[in-house]
Amino acid sequence: MQTDYPERGLSDVEASLRQLERHGLRRRLRLISGPQGPRVLLDGRPVLLLCSNNYLGLADHPRVREAAADAAMRWGVGAGASRLVSGSMTIHRRLEERLAAFKSSEACVLFGSGYLANLGTICALAGPGDVVFSDALNHASIIDGCRLSGAQATVYRHRDVEHLEWCMRASRIEGGALIVTDSVFSMDAGVAPLEEIVELARAHGARVVVDEAHATGALGPGGRGAVAAAGLEGEVDVVVGTLGKALGSYGAYVCSDSATVDYLINAARPLIFSTAPAPPAVGAALAALELVEARPHRVDRLRMAARTLSTELADEQFAIEPSEMHIVPLVVGDERAATDLCEAAIERGVFAQAIRAPSVAPGLARLRLTVMASHTARELRAAARALARASEELGLDPATIGPPQAAAGLARKARAYEETTSELHAVEWSQAPESTPPDRMREETEEFDVEQLWAQEAVDDEAEHQRSAARAPFDLEREGGLREAA
Repeated sequence: MQTDYPERGLSDVEASLRQLERHGLRRRLRLISGPQGPRVLLDGRPVLLLCSNNYLGLADHPRVREAAADAAMRWGVGAGASRLVSGSMTIHRRLEERLAAFKSSEACVLFGSGYLANLGTICALAGPGDVVFSDALNHASIIDGCRLSGAQATVYRHRDVEHLEWCMRASRIEGGALIVTDSVFSMDAGVAPLEEIVELARAHGARVVVDEAHATGALGPGGRGAVAAAGLEGEVDVVVGTLGKALGSYGAYVCSDSATVDYLINAARPLIFSTAPAPPAVGAALAALELVEARPHRVDRLRMAARTLSTELADEQFAIEPSEMHIVPLVVGDERAATDLCEAAIERGVFAQAIRAPSVAPGLARLRLTVMASHTARELRAAARALARASEELGLDPATIGPPQAAAGLARKARAYEETTSELHAVEWSQAPESTPPDRMREETEEFDVEQLWAQEAVDDEAEHQRSAARAPFDLEREGGLREAA
């Protein structure tokens, strides 16, 4: 471990921590008390939670919690082994079948986490002699999968299909070719131009892997994701997703044709050498998936809540355009300023974590706001006001705070980061044509009375809570709740 500022008498670890502290990059674990609801206790302080990926509010839904408990009583708390030894249980197969149907795919296989799923998939489908084309703002798990695969890795400019095409033409593809992209980018909230990417892949004989981690449950008809929103179900070779965000549980999945899934079972090292996902997490995901399919208006509620927050932020003079995207980046720029804004917001009862390098580019630190379907319009209006007052208190102008493309003076830093920071670049950027593809817009949802839906859902959830509380202690012979979920 090396540091820029070695200090006498300090170990290399201590010196590194002090260096991180100087630059406003040191992280500490914050403690949440209670479930991931719209309001939580943060280090003992009540706050509105605006940085959870529990987009549909299902992590603390009574039916989901009950299904997890029932699964623990029937199958135990752990799988006990890897999938290829004795860790494959009937509950795993049930969830895989349900996810494959939900994603309109032939087959599905579960992984322990989204990170493991991306590592395993990319390393199984690409290797020495192959080429992987990766969006500049892809998640770290995709970047690490590209690095570990041994394939030639080429990074194309963010959402720039013309540059991707140039890279593919410039690369000497002698083996296989793989294009990998997030569908919704977690820090900037942009949507990948999937139609153009699939068309380009077909022209060059490349496979396409799309990570739907932040799109499943939020985009597309019934929350089926950006692939479904683009009308590309069955046309994307591999779809990766997570159980730990909109589905409120933990773990991940990969959907593809039967042959590819069978190959991953035999070749994906994170699957082969990891203990299978825990039955309670799988049971919870089954129940959550059932709720998504049975109550699609939860997805509509998420979109309307997102529009409420973005509209209220715009009214408070932040550089935000009203939209239905559930991720709202407020780019501050300086790492210390972002941390100070986070703390000032907490003082006003709003928790939105400061995101700094290496999660985003140096100089593009931000608060990453995320909406949940369980947030009310009143809570979101209050949050926007609190963030505005916190900004003004620190001498920050809300008009300069917003997405990277809107925040004044930061767009150049974003482009420079895309072009210089990744060790994966294998093509000279200066030779590539300039292009900024248009944003991919999702289909319009039908108008509805969001307050009425919120009220009805609150009634439904309260009924679930009462039913759960009235149940007798768990009985190994009783499987009613789990059967409903499965």
